[in-house]
Amino acid sequence: MKFGYSSLMLILLLPLFFSCANTRESIYFDIKKDSTTLIQYQNTSPLIQKNDLLSITVSSLSQEASLVYNVSNNVSGTGSGAVLGGYLVNSEGNIQFPVIGSIKAEGFTKEELQVNITRKLIEQKLLLNPIVSIRNLNFKVTVLGEVGKPTVINVPTEKINLLEAIGFAGDLTLYSSRSDVMVLREENGARTFKIIDLTKNDVFSSPYFYLKPNDVVYVKPNKTKISSVSNTRLWLPTIFSALTLLSVLFYRVSR
Repeated sequence: MKFGYSSLMLILLLPLFFSCANTRESIYFDIKKDSTTLIQYQNTSPLIQKNDLLSITVSSLSQEASLVYNVSNNVSGTGSGAVLGGYLVNSEGNIQFPVIGSIKAEGFTKEELQVNITRKLIEQKLLLNPIVSIRNLNFKVTVLGEVGKPTVINVPTEKINLLEAIGFAGDLTLYSSRSDVMVLREENGARTFKIIDLTKNDVFSSPYFYLKPNDVVYVKPNKTKISSVSNTRLWLPTIFSALTLLSVLFYRVSR
């Protein structure tokens, strides 16, 4: 009876030996001493895409004359192409702007679109000294995989980097592969998969360090997690069989 109980305990403890995480796998970057690195300028302003929802605000010397261009802030326009809170970039990559009509938005940055709208307002003598402001209302990124809390993050500031996104998602778990973090990005009609190694310092200079609207971050499990799951599946039938045998033996001895 003692042999059966000891064997059962050994079987139950075996998976724990396989699930011990390597300490090195839980460390970010490879910085061993104080250092300073110059930040190289990156153009982080994303390009406008189809289905983006843009808030466009126009102001000028005449508040009354500017009011018609701010219709999207107040109503759900059907003919103007405005929806409640913003202008939707349609399937052709355009927005329908009051008075001016169709304006190409897809493929431009917000700053470029601001210049285009401002120029049209001046050329058509619609406003005097107009000021145009544009914000992306549906800037969001998704974080999945081995994180504390997989989530969709709304970014009102329109600027977020990879580490901030991981922080919003509850940080990486001990079972995450820090050298195999994937960023999925759809841009200009192409879908790109980029592998980021968070144990390397060059992550800060990567064009994928700053995330863009609709990016998906997927944190893959490390070998320890995969091995742990595999071992659990392997030993579960043995454990159930041992428990059944133990129950039968206990029943016979107790009779």
